[in-house]
Amino acid sequence: MDLKGKVALVTGAAAGIGKAYCEELLRHGAKVSLCDLNSEVGEKLAEQFCTKYGQGKALFCQCDVTDYPQFEESFQKTVSAFGGLDIVINNAGIFNDRFWELEVDVNLNGVIRGTLLALRFLGREKGGRGGAVVTTASTLGLQPCAAVPIYTATKHALIGFTRSFGDPFHMNLSGVRVMAVCPGATKTDTHSDDIKKGLLSPEYEAAYHRDYDNRPHQMVEAVAKGLIHILQKGSSGSVWIVENQQPAREVKFPANY
Repeated sequence: MDLKGKVALVTGAAAGIGKAYCEELLRHGAKVSLCDLNSEVGEKLAEQFCTKYGQGKALFCQCDVTDYPQFEESFQKTVSAFGGLDIVINNAGIFNDRFWELEVDVNLNGVIRGTLLALRFLGREKGGRGGAVVTTASTLGLQPCAAVPIYTATKHALIGFTRSFGDPFHMNLSGVRVMAVCPGATKTDTHSDDIKKGLLSPEYEAAYHRDYDNRPHQMVEAVAKGLIHILQKGSSGSVWIVENQQPAREVKFPANY
């Protein structure tokens, strides 16, 4: 996929990995719709991107991925402003097992909503022009993690969802590739103390320290560069790992369990 002139909608776009995604997409000539709950930060960021990359290159949409009508409105606003839509990045997510029902609604249900909306707006059988959907999962979607079992479950679910909707059956019907990126430990604005507050029990801190202390954290820009590679080269249903500042590499699953 040549990204120049393409239109991308990114959820969780106001900070962290989502913000890095937007900047990297803009660098490659795409137009970006920044979708996020934080309107104050999101609007300022969209203005900054327009100043840096050109007027009309970025748009902000206030969006709660747990609110289907508002999510749908973000798609409609994006298409109205840019004249179409080619890429949807399901990136919004939270890391807090204490609020596990919200965590499931954002991390899993939000991605389902975003993907179904993407297929509706991008799908060729719906009058769209095809395109790509990429979901931010995690390396915790590929392995167990004792410290955050519910968060880990949501990320495992995203891998199954991606591989199923990425099947050639769906690709041939819609013309939309569905893929996932699994970042390893990544340095974001979330502090370790805030993360520990999201553990189900203080007793889980031992497992958290065992798994995360002294683990090298990559920069968000490494994940964003991985996204570009996936959009340009990835096949539908593929799952990619980006960790330790290394280029994206595709996960090879066994043919049979």
